[in-house]
Amino acid sequence: MELLRPWLELEGHAVSNTGWTRSPLLADTINEAKAGHELTVTTFSLLYAADFADRLEHQILPALHAGSIVLADRYMYTAFARNRVMGADPAWTRQVFGFALVPDLVLYLEIDVEHLVPRVLEGKGMDYWESGMHLALGTDIFDSFVRYQRRLIAEYNALGREFGFVTIDARRPVDAIQSDLRTHVAMYLASARRRRRPQPEKALGRSRA
Repeated sequence: MELLRPWLELEGHAVSNTGWTRSPLLADTINEAKAGHELTVTTFSLLYAADFADRLEHQILPALHAGSIVLADRYMYTAFARNRVMGADPAWTRQVFGFALVPDLVLYLEIDVEHLVPRVLEGKGMDYWESGMHLALGTDIFDSFVRYQRRLIAEYNALGREFGFVTIDARRPVDAIQSDLRTHVAMYLASARRRRRPQPEKALGRSRA
């Protein structure tokens, strides 16, 4: 996402970024609630929905109305996948997030657990929630992480088929991933420009008897 925005701006587009749990109103509340390790799936979902609603009203819609491209780092599908893995009713989750706009383009960075684990270990490491420790899936955080992420990936793959995600192979180096992202974004923008282009009026002919 960090590389996609400057490229779009160099192409002449106004761009706005938003991300999961980045609402100024809810971000601290969510972090404090997660620190207690006692969130139920219902509370978890409602907090994330409130965060999303705040960002939609104060970030996403104003940016769209101003003509900007909005890049969202994770969207409602994150809640769909996580809630399903945590045992929530999928229909209930979709109802909770029913106010969300349908995105124009969803780019899904698909990766398997075998490639994900070393990247996480080289980065911030495994935390309680991303490892599924609240679900007691394994004997330790590593085992739990692997099992939880496998289930999440399966859900994302199913959502991708249902909603038509554009799938990007995220097992490759960053440059290759970024190249694919830019290609798909450029294709979408070109298609959108063609759709907005005024169509010439068709000449009306009259047959003579």
